[in-house]
Amino acid sequence: MNLNSESLSVVETHSNQSPQRTGTQSIERVVSMIRVVASRGRSGMRIGEIVTTSGLPQSTCFRMLQRMEVEGLVNRDPHTRKYYLGPLLHELGLLARPRYRLSELCDAAMHHLADVTHDTIYLSERSNMEAVCTNRVLGDFPIKALALDIGIRRPLGVGAGGLAILCAMPEDEAQAIIKDNAHRYLKFATFSVDFLLSAVAKGRAQGYSFLDSAVTPGTAAIGVAFPMDNPVAAISVSALSGRLELPRREEIAHELQRQLRKISDGIVKQTGLPTER
Repeated sequence: MNLNSESLSVVETHSNQSPQRTGTQSIERVVSMIRVVASRGRSGMRIGEIVTTSGLPQSTCFRMLQRMEVEGLVNRDPHTRKYYLGPLLHELGLLARPRYRLSELCDAAMHHLADVTHDTIYLSERSNMEAVCTNRVLGDFPIKALALDIGIRRPLGVGAGGLAILCAMPEDEAQAIIKDNAHRYLKFATFSVDFLLSAVAKGRAQGYSFLDSAVTPGTAAIGVAFPMDNPVAAISVSALSGRLELPRREEIAHELQRQLRKISDGIVKQTGLPTER
């Protein structure tokens, strides 16, 4: 199944569709609901938040979540009344391991970058039109830039990692994703189609993405995607805005690129897969 923003739109527009649904549409609705619950990472979501995010009536959300809880797809905390991803997803995920585990391959490089920069390092992996934070390493600078937790997913472009992935894509593909995600950027005050098209153009020219106070005021981040000819992920460095001014920004970007060349070589060695499209 292609899990893209069209799947989410099925949830959002279902009330306008005829009562008769195909099996495929039913699957898409369940997957979309899982993605809604997952959008808050490990923080969980209450029923009201799920209703607002999904666009479904509360009664429909409640019925779906009840059945999903029985099947182990979601879990409801009786004290906080928040819904979380369920145990069945974890169990199935253990069997669905990729041929290489990217977070493990990147771990040494991320710790090196945290030691060098003293700032926060994130790994963001592409999931169709989103970026998912799959690893995080903290530097020892006393004030942390903690914009993301592991498991948080956001539309590509929201955050330096997702923006870096867009920068490394063919121009027409990046533009199409930005336009398809336009309605999802509305919840992020700074982001718009024009803003992201401009940020991608700048990122292509300088060889790395850069955002300053775009997601969290007073914090900035730079990111580089890899492999460059088939960007599946990105590593970013997040810090207080004053710590990512030129020329330090350029120095960190250069070190990021050096570490990512090593990671790309490691992917080829471990899997035997070329990095080309």
